[in-house]
Amino acid sequence: MTEMMKAMAVDKYGNNPVHMEDIPVPEIGPEDVLVRVKAASVNPIDFKTRNGDMKVLVKHKFPLVLGSDFAGVIEKVGKDVTDYKEGDKVYGRPSKGKMGTFAQYFAIDQHEIAPMPTNLNFVEAASIPLVGLTAYQALHEVMDLKKGDKLLVQAGSGGVGTFAIQLAKVMELYVATTVSDKGEALVKELGADEIINYKKQNFWNVLSGYDGVFNLIPGKDLDEAFTILKRGGTIASLVGPPTNQFADEVHLNPIKRLGVWYMSRNVRKLMKKYDVYYEFFLMHPSEEQLRVIGNLIEEHKIKPVIDKVFPFHETQQALEYSEKGHVKGKVVVKVED
Repeated sequence: MTEMMKAMAVDKYGNNPVHMEDIPVPEIGPEDVLVRVKAASVNPIDFKTRNGDMKVLVKHKFPLVLGSDFAGVIEKVGKDVTDYKEGDKVYGRPSKGKMGTFAQYFAIDQHEIAPMPTNLNFVEAASIPLVGLTAYQALHEVMDLKKGDKLLVQAGSGGVGTFAIQLAKVMELYVATTVSDKGEALVKELGADEIINYKKQNFWNVLSGYDGVFNLIPGKDLDEAFTILKRGGTIASLVGPPTNQFADEVHLNPIKRLGVWYMSRNVRKLMKKYDVYYEFFLMHPSEEQLRVIGNLIEEHKIKPVIDKVFPFHETQQALEYSEKGHVKGKVVVKVED
């Protein structure tokens, strides 16, 4: 008899509420572990996927269980799993296109998880994987920033922003960030060197000579980011148009490549005009990086920032709360006590 579990799913693309369904507990492969999920965080990728915004890149089957990172306890291990055992506390983020952590159980490759930081509870740990890996890869892989460099983190009080500011200070960067009135105290506490209230000032009228911009706001904020950079500076973007390089990385077909070429025409002009580098990127899972992040957390150099925690049966309310914007840090769903 198939073992069943509770999960929060949608039945089709669109702005449809998630609802609780009974679905089979996932099977595991030889290098997978089955995790009993204790908590999972809400991320923009969840409602973007639900709405169908990502279906050009990834096709999903329905019912689609949302949720993109988690913390929990290993219930079962595949025959080729070497570094983990039943009962281990872990956290992680699955590979691109795989979702489903708003559920009682989740199957994931052993190389996409890491031991949970020992000084965090499950709710705190669940807030980390996606934003932690995203910020780490933006600062280290895309921008390759070094001690003393100047970085602008847009939307510094959000989930990614709060982590990026802390990581940048660990790297001994000079950090400017944009926030509203309500976010100023938070980013100051996290170590931001220069705080720009976007309701009172435009960052492009204040900043210049920067080495990097972590772009988290589309439109004019992206266009103006080019103007504050040194020649040779870099913009790492989660929200701007994809580029031909991204099309190569995800192996888009010729028709989709043509669409990417058209969408990126403005950033190509700006790159040439200001002699700077721009890259749209999507985070990739990394056990090694999660271990590094975990060490930083255990050393009290980085801490989770959590806005609100919702019980499992209120997952829809958690999504709605996050989607409204202006969240300070992360929203987390507590799947199990």
